[in-house]
Amino acid sequence: MGPFNPDGSFAAVPAGDRLKRAAVRGAGATIFAAALAFAIQLGAMVVLARLLTPADFGVVAMVATVSLLLESFGIAGFTEAILQREDVTHGLASNLFWVNIGGALALAAGLAAAGGWLAAFYHDPLVRGVAEGMAGVVAINGLSAVPLALLQRGMRFGTVSAINTAAQIARGAVAIALALAGWGFWALVAGYVAHRATRAAGALGACRWLPKLPGRSPGTGDSLSFGLKVYGRYALNYGANNTDNLLVGWRFNASALGFYKKAYDMFVLPANQLTAPVWSVVIATLSRVRQEMAQYRRYLLGAIGVVAFAGMGIGADFTLVGRDLVRFLLGPQWGEAGRIFQLFGPGIGVMLLYAATGWIHVSIGRPDRWLRWGVVELLLTTGLFVAALPFGPRGVAAAWTIAYFLLAVPGFWYAGKPINLGVGTVAATVWRYFAASALAFGAAFFVVKSLALFAAAPGAFGALERAVWGTVAFTALYAAAVIAFHWGLAPFRQLAGLLREFLPRHGGAAARLAAAPAGERGNE
Repeated sequence: MGPFNPDGSFAAVPAGDRLKRAAVRGAGATIFAAALAFAIQLGAMVVLARLLTPADFGVVAMVATVSLLLESFGIAGFTEAILQREDVTHGLASNLFWVNIGGALALAAGLAAAGGWLAAFYHDPLVRGVAEGMAGVVAINGLSAVPLALLQRGMRFGTVSAINTAAQIARGAVAIALALAGWGFWALVAGYVAHRATRAAGALGACRWLPKLPGRSPGTGDSLSFGLKVYGRYALNYGANNTDNLLVGWRFNASALGFYKKAYDMFVLPANQLTAPVWSVVIATLSRVRQEMAQYRRYLLGAIGVVAFAGMGIGADFTLVGRDLVRFLLGPQWGEAGRIFQLFGPGIGVMLLYAATGWIHVSIGRPDRWLRWGVVELLLTTGLFVAALPFGPRGVAAAWTIAYFLLAVPGFWYAGKPINLGVGTVAATVWRYFAASALAFGAAFFVVKSLALFAAAPGAFGALERAVWGTVAFTALYAAAVIAFHWGLAPFRQLAGLLREFLPRHGGAAARLAAAPAGERGNE
């Protein structure tokens, strides 16, 4: 019996050139849909930032710090278990579905019951009601994990992207409408509910699959073990990524957390739009070629090269213009968020690259190693946050950037050890982009400073003008530095090839993600 497909059939997973085309076009559909979802999310954020206060965002963030971990049960874990298995039967998928539903209901009840404790921890009585509302979000989210994973396994990434885009539209529309009606922070809670309900309905409808009653099915125990290890790793990573919110909310207040959380959301925005959307595409593709290690390494290093090209440029540019970008998007009342965001900026490119260590662990079927590495992440980041807390939210933001620089090299060494992928091989792929971004940042800062482009022009449009001129200067200098370091246009050709493959009518069979890494293309 072959792998289970979302349309109810059992057929072979694409291989060879068909797998390459499916992977690259899946990545294209996902990235373009993520860009659309980003535009929707950004528009909603701009409107809501002017309708609500930093304290409104802060009180919801206090609960979301916990609820997002709980609602990720199944989404993180069972998705990877379904994607990486050679065979997935109807019975196995059904068992995972019912386990996920049971777990989600139990976690939702736990969150509702913990509302009073959270309110006492944060010294804010409003937190209790928010926790009870977010418990419904946790319960609803349990419906979508397995159907979405089956769609992704069947390479129906365009469908998944459409579902996620519709969910973003629902979230923004509901939150804005209720904010206009004077609901305050409850508008944000209702937006979460609308997002998860829309995603669950879309996944169940598009999958065209109904689970049968739970029963004995080969592979259930192994899949549960795999999924729980991945979720355990996710929980550790989540703890590392959200201890800062807990500490800032506990040490300061809802307004301080609101400023910090908005800056943090801008910090992780590139990851949410670049690496997170293609996570399932990359895992599904690498898992299919892991028996051919030479091909696996080409795919992996090619993808890392593309991420480095984009990520290093975005991180340096956001460091240069981030303060004015936040001021323009959110308004002058969010000026402190802009100052915090500038301290996040230097870590953006390294954060995007570091995500590739997870690709390796999961695709080679070693979630146990990923779980153990999560302990290292948690201890390091938590220690840095505690040390930085006396310096306020800005100090915590700087701690994030330091953490990613400290974790990157040992993280790639540990992830690559089972497949003999050395840090030097990864460094050969990315160092030129790192050097180009640093050089371009320094030159762009000097240019805009010399030309007085950062003079104190008034209002939001003055901030926009400074951000645009700074970005134009940096982009031109970064492109020139990339060309100089690569002795030619090879990175741009690779990116152009990817864009051509993304187009649905393009018939080319070569997957640019599998192109030779940048370190081997220096003389092209």
